[in-house]
Amino acid sequence: MASNEERRDPDIRRTASCQCGAVTLEMVGKPIVAATCYCHSCQKAGKAFAALTGASGVVGADGGTPYLLVRKDRIAWLSGSDELEEHRLQPDAPTRRFVSRCCNSPMFLEFTKGHWLSIYSARIPEGERPQAEMRTIVKDRPDGVELADDIPNYATPSGKFMWRLLTAWVAMGFRAPPLEATKGYGR
Repeated sequence: MASNEERRDPDIRRTASCQCGAVTLEMVGKPIVAATCYCHSCQKAGKAFAALTGASGVVGADGGTPYLLVRKDRIAWLSGSDELEEHRLQPDAPTRRFVSRCCNSPMFLEFTKGHWLSIYSARIPEGERPQAEMRTIVKDRPDGVELADDIPNYATPSGKFMWRLLTAWVAMGFRAPPLEATKGYGR
C-alpha cells in the first residue's frame, strides 16, 4: 500500500545509511513492498550481526526482520559502497547480506539472481521509513510469539508478495542487474 506521499510523488527519494554515515544509498520511487520476514535465515543472520562490535540490531523482539524491497535500478550509491562486506550463511548460498565495515551496520540483503535489494528498515530514517504492509514466513517465528492482525500474516511468501516481485521485474524488462551495476540509477 503506497503512502499518501508516494501517491503524490512517485519519484520520492529515501536514503539509507550505516550508523556512522559513511555508507549511504538513495532509493527512488515506490518500493516493491515493505514487509517483515520471520524466516530462520533472517533470524540467524540477525543474531550474528547483533554480535558484531558496535552493531545495531535488525531483528525485532518478535523475531521479525523489517525490510524494504527496492528495485536494483532504483538505487544509487551516494558514498561508501567500498566499505561493504559480504556475509553468507553458507559459502554457496544465493543470498548474501552486506554489513558496513566502518561501524558494523547491517545494510541490506541481496538474492544474487534477483532484481531487488532488501534494505533493512533500520537503515532508513524513521520519518522516511514506510510501515510494513505484511509479515511473511511467519511459520518460522519463534515459539510463543503471537502476532497482531493489523496487517496480513503469511506463513510463506504470499501471492501478493510474489506478484509485486513479478510486476517489478516486468517493469525492468526482465533484467536482474548485478549489485555492482547499482553505482548509479540504471534506466
